[in-house]
Amino acid sequence: MAAIYGEEWCVIDDCAKIFCIRISDDIDDPKWTLCLQVMLPDEYPGTAPPIYQLNAPWLKGQERADLSNSLEEIYIQNIGESILYLWVEKIRDVLIQKSQMTEPGPDVKKKTEEEDVECEDDLILACQPESSVKALDFDISENRTEVEELPPIDHGIPITDRRSTFQAHLAPVVCPKQVKMVLSKLYENKKIASATHNIYAYRIYCEDKQTFLQDCEDDGETAAGGRLLHLMEILNVKNVMVVVSRWYGGILLGPDRFKHINNCARNILVEKNYTNSPEESSKSLGKNKKVRKDKKRNDH
Repeated sequence: MAAIYGEEWCVIDDCAKIFCIRISDDIDDPKWTLCLQVMLPDEYPGTAPPIYQLNAPWLKGQERADLSNSLEEIYIQNIGESILYLWVEKIRDVLIQKSQMTEPGPDVKKKTEEEDVECEDDLILACQPESSVKALDFDISENRTEVEELPPIDHGIPITDRRSTFQAHLAPVVCPKQVKMVLSKLYENKKIASATHNIYAYRIYCEDKQTFLQDCEDDGETAAGGRLLHLMEILNVKNVMVVVSRWYGGILLGPDRFKHINNCARNILVEKNYTNSPEESSKSLGKNKKVRKDKKRNDH
């Protein structure tokens, strides 16, 4: 496969037999692109098919189901034989058919982790006045009395691993309106707007209700937002939001990417003095657990 497809073919883990190939409708001028990741079980090709994943921002719903069905039909028709070449060429045929339609190419900036994204070392913040901002469905009518000025935004020290770069951004927030304002300001930045993922989480303490208003966003990196919010809960931070930008560099990091996301966030929270000492955090967590237990007793 490497001899046939050259740089399109990538060995992720030779021992585990995990491979990835980037497939386009046109090598010189690609309009539609898809990444096929496969893991070959020991029983392949004799009695087991490849375990595969199709990755493309535009591939959704029925279109994804149809393509998966086509690949599985090829396997059934060729049981016991190597089918990766047939799979790749089938996917390429589908992409070529799409390019020949009047339908334009995908107008998306987000790319899945399996797609090759250039990772620039220069993280100087350069502003781009016009850029799309992810809409937030906030009901801000009740927050008109809150402070609605754009809070200051700090940028953490980037972490780079295998050509992927992670950088955290932090801002104090006291209402959902400010969360939206911070995101809008960050997305004005050309570098940040072009990141593969911009994961964020925030926690706002409501004094009157003595509870937290909090939420998170994965931005295509499944479960990353929830992990980030969980970290902020453990650190017992309040009235702050953290955004972690990731620029994918073409090499899969596996679970390490979550470690880097959380480390970036932790570092900037500590640097900006949003965290308690470990002892205070433990006491706080213990107190929260006790409150929940007491509540359960009262409920019974």
